[in-house]
Amino acid sequence: MSYQTSERYNCVVIQFKGNVMGGPDAVSLNEELHALIDLNKTNIIVDLSKVKFMNSSGLGMLIGGLTTMKKAGGDLRIANATDKIQSLLVVTKLITVFKHFHSVDDAVASYKEDA
Repeated sequence: MSYQTSERYNCVVIQFKGNVMGGPDAVSLNEELHALIDLNKTNIIVDLSKVKFMNSSGLGMLIGGLTTMKKAGGDLRIANATDKIQSLLVVTKLITVFKHFHSVDDAVASYKEDA
């Protein structure tokens, strides 16, 4: 898995690419999130549009990221989940844990609504 970060308005968008399977990627993401917290950037959107596969460790990585951001007073929201990832979130009932949106723009707008 690889990821890129960009900023949109008051949010940081992290776009995942490839297979999300935890492991070393989870450590890298956790370090990235803590660096963002240090910069007082706690509104995170994870763009899953380029994710091909996600296993349980990948889901755990997202849950860990959500927990980290919530503790810092922010949130981690999901955008562009493919049908495959969406069904995985439904089966695991994580669809009720994450705020999820059909596009990054919708996710960005949701932070504006919460402000």
